[in-house]
Amino acid sequence: MTRRRYYVAGLLLLLAAGGAAGYAFWGSAKPEAAYRFAKIESGGITAAVSATGTLNPVVSVQVGSQVSGQLKEILVDYNSQVKKGQLIARIDPESFALRVSQAMADVEAARATVLTQRANIAALQAEVSRTKAGLADAEREYERNKMLYEKNFVSAAARDKSQTAFEIAREQVNTSRAQVGVGEAQIRNGEALVKQRESQLAQAKVDLDRTLIRAPVNGIVVKKSVEPGQTVAASLQSPELFVIAQDLREMQVEASIDEAEIGRVQVGQSASFTVDSFPGRTFRGTVSQVRKAAQVVQNVVTYIAVIGASNADLSLFPGMTANVRIVVDTRENVLKIPNAALRYRPPGVADTRQAAEPPAKGGGGQQAGQARERLTKELNLSAEQQAKVETIFNETRDKIRAIATEDQNERRRLSEKLRADSRTRIAEVLDPEQRSRYAEMNASRAAGGVSGGRVWIQDQDKPKMVAVRTGLTDGSYTELVSGGLAAGAQVIIGSADSGKKQGQPAPGPRFGF
Repeated sequence: MTRRRYYVAGLLLLLAAGGAAGYAFWGSAKPEAAYRFAKIESGGITAAVSATGTLNPVVSVQVGSQVSGQLKEILVDYNSQVKKGQLIARIDPESFALRVSQAMADVEAARATVLTQRANIAALQAEVSRTKAGLADAEREYERNKMLYEKNFVSAAARDKSQTAFEIAREQVNTSRAQVGVGEAQIRNGEALVKQRESQLAQAKVDLDRTLIRAPVNGIVVKKSVEPGQTVAASLQSPELFVIAQDLREMQVEASIDEAEIGRVQVGQSASFTVDSFPGRTFRGTVSQVRKAAQVVQNVVTYIAVIGASNADLSLFPGMTANVRIVVDTRENVLKIPNAALRYRPPGVADTRQAAEPPAKGGGGQQAGQARERLTKELNLSAEQQAKVETIFNETRDKIRAIATEDQNERRRLSEKLRADSRTRIAEVLDPEQRSRYAEMNASRAAGGVSGGRVWIQDQDKPKMVAVRTGLTDGSYTELVSGGLAAGAQVIIGSADSGKKQGQPAPGPRFGF
């Protein structure tokens, strides 16, 4: 029994020694870091605008009918390759052929009328000649009787009778000439009627030819809206029969760009897009047009950017939805800081992100003061102007902080409007020379994309703020323009507690009892 007690006592001593050693080991271990860090890297950064759009042929032509009638025959179907001028459908031509025959008969009748009127003119001209001969005979008779009367060889009655006959003959000549004029007018009217009938004949022939529907361009039929036997009515507008894509080897994406991003999109920028049919494939293109017509849907303003793309293998179909990424700017060999570092704020430190312009004194820290000093120095603001500008800063900052929406795109859009309003109000405070300089500053800032921010580094187990100037961003990293930090520097991106998974046990010894 005594020996057994010794064994138990020894075992207890060993357990106590092991527990003490374990406690000493884990108790002396280095405490876990309180923050999560990331390194500032060096490399390239690319800013892009993302949007969705629809694939369409560069040129698509709607083929319609200019005449009404029943479709007698359709000679093409979906995906049919067609050549310009090729017959693709036919409307029943019977009624149009009858109209051509009627118009031809009208032309012949009008021409016959003209021939009759020309024969009448010949008869009237002969009558003019006869009356002229009678006039000459009456004139000679009158002159002879007049001379004889003067010699008292004839009576006054004979002279007067010959004079009357002369005047009657003269009027008959005038009458026959007038009749010739009427006949010539009738001929001109008949000739005009012939031209009118010929025009009607030509129109009837054109309508007859329009019963043959031909392809206006080389291409492929992408849509067919009719079937044989269907009646088309072209009384108000030309009905759509087919849609022909001129060349599907060249396509374009019509992408809807938000108004907050459209200012960054320019013609000539490179773009890429994907479609759901080919999830692992990326297509390349170039911005060929930025349309200035606004599209407003549910109070959201967008603009259309057209991206031209090659489709040599005809894998892309019209109407596909494309997810577009337009490269708006690129930087090479620059310092890149994680966006998480710019968003991080230690507990108890308010988020004082800049508004349209730096906030007023006391609201933005060191960076705000620097920006305010720069504005005051470069524009040489008076004390009164400084007070007014400071008021505008404060009001804009408060309005941006008061935006309640959680939608980041909507928040960015509203913030940009407030910033633009702030710049307009500041410009009103300035004199003409200051206003011109202020516009140059804004243009320079917009072109470079430089703005202010702050990051935190660890300094003797405490976070220390560093004011930085940032530039281009790709959504994950942002260009570091200035701030005294170099590549490889560690910046805080979050607290260590926030990185632990929920329910993860704390480090330390685990005992089975």
